[in-house]
Amino acid sequence: MIKKYILSTLAGLAGLLVLSVLLLVGCENNIIYHPVKYPQGLWDTSNMPLPIRDVWFQAEDGVKLHGWYVPNEKAVATFLFFHGNAGNITHRLENIFLLHHLKLNVFIFDYRGFGRSEGEPDEDDIYLDAQAAYNTVMKQPDVSSDSLIIFGRSLGGAFASYTATKNPAAGLILESTFTNAVDMADRMLPLLPGWLVSSDFDTQDHVSRLKLPKLFIHGTRDNLIPFTMGRELYKAAAEPKEFYSIVGAGHNNTFGVGGKDYFDTIKAFITRIVSAPKTAKRTDIK
Repeated sequence: MIKKYILSTLAGLAGLLVLSVLLLVGCENNIIYHPVKYPQGLWDTSNMPLPIRDVWFQAEDGVKLHGWYVPNEKAVATFLFFHGNAGNITHRLENIFLLHHLKLNVFIFDYRGFGRSEGEPDEDDIYLDAQAAYNTVMKQPDVSSDSLIIFGRSLGGAFASYTATKNPAAGLILESTFTNAVDMADRMLPLLPGWLVSSDFDTQDHVSRLKLPKLFIHGTRDNLIPFTMGRELYKAAAEPKEFYSIVGAGHNNTFGVGGKDYFDTIKAFITRIVSAPKTAKRTDIK
């Protein structure tokens, strides 16, 4: 009887594992991405105190993408903004407004399947979106790689760091970003083996090879991507690099909790790197 019970239990566990594998394989993108599509969101920008311009562009595979370019007549640098895994660009309006006041041009776009962009999100395809966004921002008036800051928040940090490995830029800022997909899966689904995860999102590998200036930002009370993971990502990064801890901040309230100090830190980082000698090879890859 005991032997039969043990065999029955093992069979049940095996069945549960197989079911979990099938669910993960079939639903991985649904677990990762939570897009909010047009018309949901605050899309009427006609009365906004910002010069927001709609920008339409195409990825290499022909998917039509949408973004906003917010120029600043007094710009000292340009922000290429990669947002997180949920919502759309309209949910970043407050952040855009505050960054604009740092004398920055801001270009933010929606990955495929988000906002007004066509298609459905997938890691490899969003890398195409990322390159297309870089190409598009570089076509804007008075934008130069010597003053381009690539910024990635949360999941966007994987795409931002990847883009920095492929293109010249002045600096990279990663906020509330994880090391890689396997580490995140191990945190969220600890009973499943890492080899089941098909996504890479290997931010850690990207930053370990990047020699341009990097600023890492993380809240000490982030309950989604733990502060310790943010520190691990920073430690793996090549020099030059900086780390800014936001005491008491969670995952989604970094600039709110950080307040003036948050924006002063970003401003100081940008000021240092855009005033550096233009002969410096900021984009060398190890």
